[in-house]
Amino acid sequence: MAAASVVAGVGLPNWSASAAVTDDPAVDPATKAAFQHLADAVFADRTESLVDGARSGHQESSPRRTSRFTGKVRLSATQSREERSTFDALRARKSRLAQLGEKYSGAGTEVTLNRTEVTGRRATVDVTETTTLAYEGAKGTEPRSTGFQAHHQLTFQADRTGDWQLTGVRDTDGGHLAVNQVAKPLGAAPATSDTPPSATRSATTRPAPAAPKDFTATGYDYRAMAAYATTYWSRYNPDYPDFNGAGDGGDCTNFVSQALKAGGWQHVPGYTTDFHKWFGNSEIQSDSFVGVNEFSWFALSSKRASSLANVYQLDIGDVLQLDFDRDGSKDHSMIVTNRSRQGMPYVTYHSTNTYNRSVASLVASYPSAAYYAYRT
Repeated sequence: MAAASVVAGVGLPNWSASAAVTDDPAVDPATKAAFQHLADAVFADRTESLVDGARSGHQESSPRRTSRFTGKVRLSATQSREERSTFDALRARKSRLAQLGEKYSGAGTEVTLNRTEVTGRRATVDVTETTTLAYEGAKGTEPRSTGFQAHHQLTFQADRTGDWQLTGVRDTDGGHLAVNQVAKPLGAAPATSDTPPSATRSATTRPAPAAPKDFTATGYDYRAMAAYATTYWSRYNPDYPDFNGAGDGGDCTNFVSQALKAGGWQHVPGYTTDFHKWFGNSEIQSDSFVGVNEFSWFALSSKRASSLANVYQLDIGDVLQLDFDRDGSKDHSMIVTNRSRQGMPYVTYHSTNTYNRSVASLVASYPSAAYYAYRT
């Protein structure tokens, strides 16, 4: 079998036992390759459950890829139950997506094995998942696909005969923000400041009232913002620090700020902790440049952004933030890189690195979150 899975007709390169791994004498190359192969099957199965007409959604008698692993490397009984629960949640998400007018016609998943560490009978395996989903019925200038890179750590336990069982899967990007992930995201730590402005929550209902964007009023180049984001969604710009995996918040707001800067936002120098200031380069960044809440405070207080009543009013160069647990502290920032003629905005973001994800997909994935849409 090929570890680079094919879902509904989208092919990707084959896996190889020569993938980059540490040299650990307790696990031979064939076992490392099997770890990679099983990881690929796990994430391909999850993705396929979102594809229109795929077997995971409609034909439960058809075996999943993970069910083929019954020998030296396989799922544990506990992880098998966990995967079944995940499929149930993703099928519910697929139904919500369909109600919002979004379907996927195909997908592909590829897993790269980055590191293997063995301690006794326990192995931890770090992998990178690269997944692409094709939008069904895309027309005109609408994005044909969305995709992301996600990092995971898998835990394997060996029994007395030396057979390895997958006992746990942990997402390590600092937030469960891929469309095939269902665990609750970790919220950013609440930030404090003096009398910051409050953003207005945005509705998630469709259709949204008309709110056309004037692309010439501010002098900013919104196409340049989108071009920057789509260029660096997975290839990080070395002119800035990379905060991915650096704790709560990750690199998401840093990435959005870079894109806004590429489109004409100018630095406002000063103390890093003053939310009225905004600046960032390779050596120093203001809290408002890299912090989710601080960015909102700066954008609103400086009048560089205003709140939108509905998330579906977002247009290219606008910003969307989420508060996953509705505790008043925002957790994630994204920038709009496309908008269809039918009024669907598509966002691109870091942590987890993702391009052209529809707002409908976010609403379907996180129906209980609070949404904050900003016109820039």
